[in-house]
Amino acid sequence: MASLHKDPRRKSPYWYCAFQTSDGARHFRSTKATDKRQARQICDTWAKASALGAKLSPDKARQVIAQGVADILMASGQTLPSATIRDWCKRWLETKMLEAEPRTHERYETCLRRFLEFLGSKAGEDLDALKVDDVLRYRDYVAKRLSVTSTNMELKVLRACLYSAQKQDLVEKNVAAKVDILKQRGENKRRGFTLVEVGRVLKRCDEAGGEWRGLVLTGLYTGQRLGDVAGLTWQQVDLNKRCVSFVTAKTGKRLSFYMAKPLADYLENLPSSDRPAACVFPKAAAMAEKHTGTISTKFYDEILAPAGLVKARPKADAKTGGKGRNAKRQTSELSFHSLRHTFTTWLKSAGASNALAQMIVGHDSEVVSRGYTHLSADDTADAIGKLPDVTRPA
Repeated sequence: MASLHKDPRRKSPYWYCAFQTSDGARHFRSTKATDKRQARQICDTWAKASALGAKLSPDKARQVIAQGVADILMASGQTLPSATIRDWCKRWLETKMLEAEPRTHERYETCLRRFLEFLGSKAGEDLDALKVDDVLRYRDYVAKRLSVTSTNMELKVLRACLYSAQKQDLVEKNVAAKVDILKQRGENKRRGFTLVEVGRVLKRCDEAGGEWRGLVLTGLYTGQRLGDVAGLTWQQVDLNKRCVSFVTAKTGKRLSFYMAKPLADYLENLPSSDRPAACVFPKAAAMAEKHTGTISTKFYDEILAPAGLVKARPKADAKTGGKGRNAKRQTSELSFHSLRHTFTTWLKSAGASNALAQMIVGHDSEVVSRGYTHLSADDTADAIGKLPDVTRPA
């Protein structure tokens, strides 16, 4: 039984706690508290920890201390900020709904849902219960199912989520920051297309029909991301001035630049709409509104694979134990995003500076912000006008 005392010999303003450990030894220690109610809570915490003896594990000790601190704060009329892992993830996602673009928020939501499912019942425990080993095991769990790039993205989302919790004083340390990202080993890195490969892509687009040729030409001559290309509307296209404009979904940047002749010629031959807000590629826009990954997958399966530029992905089959599309995916070196790499390479080959190339494709850059904020479409005409025409026979 723990008890509180004053020590008249030391003339100390603090209350002292007398308690006994499991080995029978008696202890007399200052609580460093002048308030009796706070001193009582500190003394009781010590007594609870001592009573556990050999059963006092690190996790149990943290629970005792956390409860003790909460009781001490309550005794002084304060509360200890706290949240369960699941509740904090939900709260963080709500803030990101206002701060991030819809597709980015969707990616955050997918990552955290997977993480909470992995934790199981532990997701209902306090954030302080989350350990470095939990995140490490989760990283390795995801790495067995997704590519290195996707695994590292999941880890970065967790880091951001827990960093916000740290700023709110809900945790002392960001345990995800102590887990290293994975190095790219044995996986293909993204690259641009060669001129010959672009020719094979366009040939396959013509065979497949539909909107593929237009999507490829737009991606190739604007360097914009798949979602922005699919969502292009007629009000963003000025055929008279040969100018195209974008507000990028990922960064919110406003871009306006000159259209290369092959793209302008293609768009001029498309049936336009009386509605300025109508999409240039309505089928792709409808798919992108649900999930951009659907178009990306179709581009791989319907264009790149038949063109012989990538390996065809096997479909899930009961005979193979459900492997195929459900198995871990390897990152392909070619994808629709490779058109963006190609465009950037062509710009630099045409003499565009790094900063100008970054401005046109919408990359964040201090140099761009400082020197190219006020560039107009005319400023990009020279570089874009020098790009190769892939629609002409070789």
